[in-house]
Amino acid sequence: MSVKRLAILLLCGPLIAQTARADVFHMAPGLTSLQFVTVGNPGNAPDTRYNNIAVGSVDHVYQMGKYEITAGQYTEFLNAVAKDDPTGLYNPYLSDPSGLFTNGGFVSGGAFGADIQRSGTSPNFSYSVAPDWANRPVNYVSFWDAARFCNWLHNGQPTGPQEPGTTENGAYHDLGDPLLFGLNPGARFFISTQDEWYKAAYHNKSAGLTADYFDYPTSSNSPPTNALPDQGNHANLFDGFGTGNGDTTIGGPYYRTEVGAFANSPSPYGTFDQGGNVWEWIETPYAPFPAYRGLEGGSFINSSDILLASFRGGFDDPANASLNVGFRIATAIPEPSTFVLVVLSGGLIMSFRKRFIA
Repeated sequence: MSVKRLAILLLCGPLIAQTARADVFHMAPGLTSLQFVTVGNPGNAPDTRYNNIAVGSVDHVYQMGKYEITAGQYTEFLNAVAKDDPTGLYNPYLSDPSGLFTNGGFVSGGAFGADIQRSGTSPNFSYSVAPDWANRPVNYVSFWDAARFCNWLHNGQPTGPQEPGTTENGAYHDLGDPLLFGLNPGARFFISTQDEWYKAAYHNKSAGLTADYFDYPTSSNSPPTNALPDQGNHANLFDGFGTGNGDTTIGGPYYRTEVGAFANSPSPYGTFDQGGNVWEWIETPYAPFPAYRGLEGGSFINSSDILLASFRGGFDDPANASLNVGFRIATAIPEPSTFVLVVLSGGLIMSFRKRFIA
């Protein structure tokens, strides 16, 4: 962490307590609310096994989203802030869940969307998602969409037009400008950096501060297989090596499994689907092209080699939205003198800390 990050804690006073919703997304029974796991061992040594690149060292405790953001959660976001949608938070491809992918290739048309439907006309759009899709990861979300989702959470999940108090400022500023874009002091929710993402996925929690990393984000050094039911070290991926079912984990129209379906294959810190299901945006720019943002974790159409800790190469224009790209969010843990506790549904305790700007 740079010295710049340390300045934030000094600049910001204690957080102001806010009243949490009983269920943070007012979702029906059985659907996933926002949940986090704590990633500790601050100051852990980086992983330097591959190409002399040091990655995964994080000098602060933080909380990583336990699951990828779901279609149900994103639908509530849209209903809150996209009755008129000038920034294009809703991608029309989301409405079409059809598509056929088999034997390692796309066979016929269809968008592979998350079945989020929009009805009405601007400025009175409304959005809905079927129950069998609500708990699967949302796709067709650009990096800017994900950043606006974080702003909305930071601002207390308000209802209203897309403006600084809802989506255009809060956790992040200068959305849409990849060079001026950045994290604001006191940001409560954020897209993880590459180091934060990598640590949550691969670092051996029980190894303390040592540079002990797994090869796969399923707490294993062996390639995961892709079949359900999950007996451990499984993930939603395309079986290109003949170790699982020889195809996608599940067929159409879903392809994406419900978040947490691989209940016996968590990462060392307790996250799910950091390997497979959908690619996940990270905050860190892609070094060769600073205007681009990185992607981690692979997806349901990638084989297990993409899930390896050694894999480097996922990136895209932050304005792009794709059928196999979604996101996960993180939050930070308070220092003892600067925290508040917010109780979420199911007795979950969630806390906030001012994350340091890179």
